[in-house]
Amino acid sequence: MKLFEPLYDRVIGWSRHPKAPWFLGGLSFAESSFFPIPPDVMLMPMCLARPNRWWQLALLTTITSVLGGLLGYLVGAWALEAMVPWIERMGWTAKLATANNWFDRWGFAAVFIAGFSPIPYKVFTLAAGGMGMPLLPFVAASIVGRGGRFFLVGWLMARFGPSIEPRIRPFMEWLGWGSVALMVAAYLILR
Repeated sequence: MKLFEPLYDRVIGWSRHPKAPWFLGGLSFAESSFFPIPPDVMLMPMCLARPNRWWQLALLTTITSVLGGLLGYLVGAWALEAMVPWIERMGWTAKLATANNWFDRWGFAAVFIAGFSPIPYKVFTLAAGGMGMPLLPFVAASIVGRGGRFFLVGWLMARFGPSIEPRIRPFMEWLGWGSVALMVAAYLILR
């Protein structure tokens, strides 16, 4: 039974939809403040489907992600105490403590690292607002971190994706199931 190859074809089809940039912007905004799925999952196939527009898609993702980060910052500044039960339910208490520790040590660099890496950026946006990090360094670190990540992903997909995609396609099922196995293993190990 093939599952991942038809799913891949559907995602590529969606990425060519005329309204796909709107969905990408919405996902980027939401992920930076409350949604768990990173925008890379939509940015990558969109850059693969539209390699000549990769930089526009990366710019859109960066701008909407930073705007979503500002929402997270404001929620952290105004309502972090009220958010603590939700943070606990989501299992982010330890991540929030780590973010607070990083802010004490590194400030700007902590936001940059969270913006560029797969660390949940939304936790850092809440913590930055809750800890009173100055807004201008927060925005600057977010632009550099998120922009660096999304422009790198977009460029890599536009540059190498079209030539690699035909070689990866025959192994799509193996890659899909292998990714599922890695996620389950990571969950069991980190649990």
